[in-house]
Amino acid sequence: MTSSNTSAPTVHPHPYTREMAMIHQVFRRESRLLAELVQDVNARDTARSRVLAEHWRQYAVGLHAHHTGEDEVLWPVLLPHLDLDAEQVLAMEAQHRALDDTIAEVQGLMDRWEAQALAEDRDELAEALRRHHRQLCAHLDEEEREVMPLVALHVNEKQWHAVGERGLAETPRDRLMIALGAILEDTPPEERREFLARLPLPARVLWKLLGQRQYRRETDRIRGRRTAS
Repeated sequence: MTSSNTSAPTVHPHPYTREMAMIHQVFRRESRLLAELVQDVNARDTARSRVLAEHWRQYAVGLHAHHTGEDEVLWPVLLPHLDLDAEQVLAMEAQHRALDDTIAEVQGLMDRWEAQALAEDRDELAEALRRHHRQLCAHLDEEEREVMPLVALHVNEKQWHAVGERGLAETPRDRLMIALGAILEDTPPEERREFLARLPLPARVLWKLLGQRQYRRETDRIRGRRTAS
């Protein structure tokens, strides 16, 4: 007897690649916003330059930790499964090193601008941030298009969990809810519910009771909006 259900099965993105895209979206958004926010700062407003310089440092540490986690945890378990496709992974490592150069360039300009918030320093910094954003987005796009399908094929759940544990270990405890809020901000409602459902119950409760407000205060402070009471 044959089944009467002849419809094609629904194809869903692999959970590993979906989670990685959610994390990548944080870096795309924040690198874009940093360039915009710096460009909008009035000359000599050192209070504002200090806020954005600190946000940049948090961003840069997070991006470096993300790339280091891939280089040290994810790629070593993926490469043994690959032949010609290994070139794609090696390209990712090279792009990480190139992005480190843009981070170093921005950091030097950020330190100079933070001190006095001069208009000419602001403009040079904003342009460097835009270059960093463009290079980062090109890298993330290529990684999602070329490498994440290989991860979905060859990396098992235990290995993927180790990548996540590495990321958690690199995140200060007082920044965990901030990191969670950053991931959820641009996530569609259905994916947000699914992502939260995979978290331990205490983490979900903490997010609902405290985390959402903590993240809102943080983004209001950085993006220059009045904090909600």
